[in-house]
Amino acid sequence: MTVIDVHTHVLNQAYLDLLSRHGGPTYEVKVDRSGGPAVHRNGAPFMTLTSGMFDIEERLKAMDAAGVDLAILSLTCPNVYWGGRETSYAAARLMNDHIAALQRAHPNRIRGLASLPWQYPDDALHELARACDELGAVGVMVLANIEGAPLTDPLFAPIWAEIDRRGLPVLVHPTTPPGVDAMDMTVYNLVASVGFMIDTTLAFTRLILDGFLDRYPNVKLIAAHAGATLPYLAGRLDRCHEMMPACRERIAEQPSAYLRRIYYDSVCYTPEALALCLHVAGPDRLLYGSDYPHNIGDMAGCLARVNALPGAVAEAVRHRNAERIFRL
Repeated sequence: MTVIDVHTHVLNQAYLDLLSRHGGPTYEVKVDRSGGPAVHRNGAPFMTLTSGMFDIEERLKAMDAAGVDLAILSLTCPNVYWGGRETSYAAARLMNDHIAALQRAHPNRIRGLASLPWQYPDDALHELARACDELGAVGVMVLANIEGAPLTDPLFAPIWAEIDRRGLPVLVHPTTPPGVDAMDMTVYNLVASVGFMIDTTLAFTRLILDGFLDRYPNVKLIAAHAGATLPYLAGRLDRCHEMMPACRERIAEQPSAYLRRIYYDSVCYTPEALALCLHVAGPDRLLYGSDYPHNIGDMAGCLARVNALPGAVAEAVRHRNAERIFRL
């Protein structure tokens, strides 16, 4: 039984050192209230650092224990969108090289998604070509907003055009949504529990209503965390499209039709949530993911919920859909 994990993250110390030197004042690496190291954003805990992010042997043991065969690694947030042009490009190259080295060392267990300095399209296009053509990247990882800019910003159009030409999968992963400080999401770790879901939902709703999927039909977008709240809002999006002219300025089909044209991972925590995502997406659009090694990642639990699906559906989610879109 083959299992491919499309949502799993990796770091290395060199990236962390670069973030420590050039990420301020927004991003700092310091001890949080649990006594462990964490990336902080504007003084608030943003990402807990775990050993599995750095230790490949620990990762492989966790994969073996859970029954996962192949991990498609990506950098997590804040990705490389900090520090200015030179630093952003350096961070992207550093992490893409690191993932490529892990793939060379473990060719049967590891693949990777490229990180790009999106604010600098010329550099991003150069790094995209290098990562795919020289390093073996099988897709791209992007955050749901680029330091506050939406993914539909015209600045990013040349990058999307090249990704579309290559027909690549793109994991769209949340970060802090615009306005997070005004919404007081630094308390109670609301960024992780609610803010990330807002970021993904807003990004994909904007992409759909903006006609992005019609402009770039070959881009295979993956909505992280089982689509956040998109499956729950599908009917509301259709009703707004029907009743509000602004919602149909650029698309003729209902938003739910576009929701069936994107992909979703299985990173949710109840079978009911997974079932709703599957209902909205269809069995050929759902992919196994774990969010390992974040502290709320759940490699075994996410796989158990996938395995509980009907046989042919479970097989598609475990590996067949990923094999198809990543050309594995």
